[in-house]
Amino acid sequence: MASNGKRLCVIGASGKLGRYMVRLALERGYEVVGVCREKSVPKLAEFAGRITVHPGRTNDPAVIARAVRGCDAVLTVLVPFGVDGYASGTAQAVLDHARPGARLVFSCGWHISRDGRDVYPWHFRAMAAVVGRLAKLLRVIDVGDQVEACRRVFASDTAWTVVRGSDLEEGESQGLPVWSHHVGDPVLASNRTRRVDYARFMVEAVEDDALVRQAPAIVGRLTPSALAHAGT
Repeated sequence: MASNGKRLCVIGASGKLGRYMVRLALERGYEVVGVCREKSVPKLAEFAGRITVHPGRTNDPAVIARAVRGCDAVLTVLVPFGVDGYASGTAQAVLDHARPGARLVFSCGWHISRDGRDVYPWHFRAMAAVVGRLAKLLRVIDVGDQVEACRRVFASDTAWTVVRGSDLEEGESQGLPVWSHHVGDPVLASNRTRRVDYARFMVEAVEDDALVRQAPAIVGRLTPSALAHAGT
């Protein structure tokens, strides 16, 4: 596909979600730049010669500054690795170094709430609490740092969108996911989205002005709850 003249950066390009986003962005004609840890660069081999890769930690301001230079949009996978502020450091680096006016689209889970009006099932709250405490104790993941990362995004005056994903699964695309402003909306009850469609929503958000400074919670278009909603 011919270039659409726009440059897009994927932060966390080597992960499953990141690779889907790279593929979809290329299909839409973007010039694509990717950032991932040096040891993960081989995972991007299928895109050799088609994208520019900046190896390094995504919370390294110098790496991010080089990668986002001249980009019209930045798609960021907020991964709460470790307990050293990885997600918040990544978000801050993007906020600090993306060009003024660039579209910034971030990924996170349903546990993020922008305004406190989300309603979670008891089993979701219990699982999040147990997993969050255990992961932090083992110094593997710090969910609280992802919360802090999103707090910084919400407080910024950039053209941001925070896409809150449900539980993910692999499989063929079902189309662009359905979304709601708040978890607890019956349309989201199925709590399942194809990973490729999560990536599709992230890429499509770049051109959707209605999503600027919104935190959509998404669910698969062909899930039972989405179909029930469409029927009504």
